[in-house]
Amino acid sequence: MTENTGTGPGPLWLSMEEKIAGLSSSDFESINTERTIQRLAAELDEAGYNVSRHGGNMLQLRGAIADRAEVGRPLLTEFNNALSALTLDDLMNVRSAAVELVRNVGEAWPRIKDVDRRTHILEIMEEKRLDLLIAKAKDMADDLGIRFLIAEQIQSETIIGALSITEAKYGEVTAAIEAEQAEIARVEHLLEEVADQNAEARARHLITNDVTDESIVELAGIDKAVIDGARNAMAEEMQEKQRLAEEAAAAKKAAAEGPSLDAIPPDELLEHIEAIREIMEFSDQEDEIRQMCEQSNLPSSLVDVAVSDPAKFDELEKNAEG
Repeated sequence: MTENTGTGPGPLWLSMEEKIAGLSSSDFESINTERTIQRLAAELDEAGYNVSRHGGNMLQLRGAIADRAEVGRPLLTEFNNALSALTLDDLMNVRSAAVELVRNVGEAWPRIKDVDRRTHILEIMEEKRLDLLIAKAKDMADDLGIRFLIAEQIQSETIIGALSITEAKYGEVTAAIEAEQAEIARVEHLLEEVADQNAEARARHLITNDVTDESIVELAGIDKAVIDGARNAMAEEMQEKQRLAEEAAAAKKAAAEGPSLDAIPPDELLEHIEAIREIMEFSDQEDEIRQMCEQSNLPSSLVDVAVSDPAKFDELEKNAEG
């Protein structure tokens, strides 16, 4: 059945049913039926539909009135009740849900199965799904509602209006989501680099590249106990590495400083003292003296005495001479 909606605000069949739902039982008594039809046709004409002068549309109105009189209740009431009973789970597949709803309501109202009503019913059910999504989003804390609607691919304008947020807030959330997606891509690439290694090795690689434990568990599927074990082992290795480095640095420093005063034989001590005195003849600046003594591999313990306590330096020389 093809309908001519003229310039009306919505589908003709739905507007007819809205009019019929507002009627009383007396309007469907045989003595009043024709008067009811003509009154509704005129009201629909005023609303912008071409009914009273369109044969097909008048037939559709008469059929709707006859169905209402036969069934004894409005189609719209039954349709809306069925629509209200739907949940988000029911509307995971809107088209399948529409088929089911039309099948159930159509048992008493066969005309709802007409092809020309399918598009309208799908639109109504899409709106129902959107209403349920928004209601669920409003019950979510913080930014979870915004994220939920974005994940459901709801248009930004709808989200901003429905949740009463600013464009700046929407942009902030979308930027955070993009950053999270970029981090997921980074972690997945890191995992590809160690795909052939065991869980601990993969955990070590991700920890080294500043991946959070939460991301390692979620994206790599590695148990938290394995992550903790890898982190503890890495900490122990780092401590050992630091210890060895400190020992090496101390040995290097000791080698650079040379032996203590007590460990220097008298003949070597005299040679060192003579070399230091020669250097001190070239400069009286402590920094320069120390630098030249270091370049000559002279014991720093003896250099310290030479630049800080000349009297003791003289005494050391005298004692070394015997």
